[in-house]
Amino acid sequence: MLHLQTFGDLRLIETNGDPVRYPIKGLLMMAHLYAGASHELSRYELAQFLWNDVEPELARLNLRKLLSRIRETDGGRAEMPFDFTATTVRLNMQAVSCDLDIFRAGGSPLERLNAIAELTQRGFIGNIKPATKLIDAWIRAQRDAQTLQLRQALLDALPDAQKSGAARSISGAALQILERDPNDEQVRALLHRLSGGSSLSERLPNGDGHARLQVNRPEAGDETTADIERVSPASLILPRLVLLPPTSKHADAGLALANALIEDVTIELCALRNISIVAPHTAGQIRRDSEKAAVVARHSIAYLLDTRLSEEGLFAQLVYFPTDEIIWANRFTMTPDILPRQRRLIAQQLTMSVARELAENEEERLGFEANPQAYHAYLVGSSLMSKLTLPHIRRARKAFKQSLSHKADFSPSFTGLARTFTSEWLVRAQGNNELLHLAEQNALRAIERDPASAAGHRELGVTKLYLGDVDASVAALDLAEQLSPHFADVIYSHADTLVHASRPGDALAKIKRAISLNPIAPDAYLWCAAGASFFLEQYEEAIAYVEAMKDKAPAHRIAAASCAMIGDRKRALFHRQRAESINPVFEVEKWLAIVPFKEDWQKELYREGLLKAGF
Repeated sequence: MLHLQTFGDLRLIETNGDPVRYPIKGLLMMAHLYAGASHELSRYELAQFLWNDVEPELARLNLRKLLSRIRETDGGRAEMPFDFTATTVRLNMQAVSCDLDIFRAGGSPLERLNAIAELTQRGFIGNIKPATKLIDAWIRAQRDAQTLQLRQALLDALPDAQKSGAARSISGAALQILERDPNDEQVRALLHRLSGGSSLSERLPNGDGHARLQVNRPEAGDETTADIERVSPASLILPRLVLLPPTSKHADAGLALANALIEDVTIELCALRNISIVAPHTAGQIRRDSEKAAVVARHSIAYLLDTRLSEEGLFAQLVYFPTDEIIWANRFTMTPDILPRQRRLIAQQLTMSVARELAENEEERLGFEANPQAYHAYLVGSSLMSKLTLPHIRRARKAFKQSLSHKADFSPSFTGLARTFTSEWLVRAQGNNELLHLAEQNALRAIERDPASAAGHRELGVTKLYLGDVDASVAALDLAEQLSPHFADVIYSHADTLVHASRPGDALAKIKRAISLNPIAPDAYLWCAAGASFFLEQYEEAIAYVEAMKDKAPAHRIAAASCAMIGDRKRALFHRQRAESINPVFEVEKWLAIVPFKEDWQKELYREGLLKAGF
């Protein structure tokens, strides 16, 4: 007997476990017939299902070719999976089994729930992009029906909730259902009771269209679900949050408890009705995927809670994915002796912090989504700014201007424009103050439109630095960091300014904090760390930071100076030649006259390094 696997990858398997090379359309036809009540359809119906986007005559021709290929594939079998007539196609249920049988299987309610939940969490036909609207609609309908069957299995298993391991199974199934339908209040209340009562409840907005999360500590006797005044969030596009399970560099006995803690937080956050929580199974798959960003984008996830376990405890950071902004981060002590007792308390602290930050970020998110064209062009520009080359910078500038053509007061795009002008000033290294004045104008426009955003103050601080007003730069960046204390890019810019303010020790400490918040650090962070290390006369460390950069082009000068200061003439020559190939008109004295340093000793040290390197 052949076995059809429909959850996860759609594929056909021999009795011995070997895969059968079968046409994808043939597998879809088999799944369609297996899920149907009669297991038989007319050739016309199948042709329309598989090729409804072409002319009927061509669809029938395609079906005839498909059936011919299937006959060739199945030619040597004792029992054929299909019976073909001139007008119909029927699936031979004696020759094929399918994982869909689990929905029809017996067993105790808890066993049935576990089996269905384990199956559905893999996703029905998850590896095929639907070729037609009919196929897409059928797959969606099947998933909806399967969720209803999972829901019924959950309700049937409730009487067994006191049995060992039952609460975990029921909670896991409830999380799956809420991922599909965040508005299922009955399942949400069930999960609330199973978790011992959530520490959260929320009130949605009145008439302004903005979703706001309100965090409450329920008092004894409070009706935390029935008595909350709220507007149904069905009309809103609910943002999705995924809580990635913790990782650890070492095999750590605390990792299992940390995983359980994150599951606690996941359940707690399900008390929020205007955020959609990605189920733990999907979160685990995202954590393991080498292309996390692509998977997160594919699942339309807005927020990630990333966690890492180390000897210092559990580090958690909340990331707003569209802009890659770290909007909150904290570390929780998790020593083995206190964790079992403190697990619930830590989970509640983490939950409350995440809920609060989500509430504060939601108005900005909804503002972005209300202007999708402006937002899309802004994201294009932001992605281009990850590389500090003139072509990328100028393409980014074009995208930010396009964003403003869709929404003339879109503050983030003014911020992006300011960054393109300061970046071009840096890369060209020719002291063109016109670029800096343009940057300053756009930074001030960003602040005028959104004074509470750290991003505009950050760009103003960077611009003030290059204009030579170091004190004004430090002040602007200090304000930016106060407005967003976990925004790694702001901390990086603050560190960069402190290098020029003749405080390289403070700068290095701050840039290390930015890197800890953003561990896969952008090249600009490493470049800043190299500069701070150079002025601390830690030349080997400076070179190591440059070597860690993916694109070393902006840092060849600091690398050449560092190599020269330790007497490594060969490497100094290499970096100097690379720097000269990028900017053949570079002059040491002209550059030092432009770059702002608060104290002369820095300028003298940098001059010494550059001259020793042969510039």
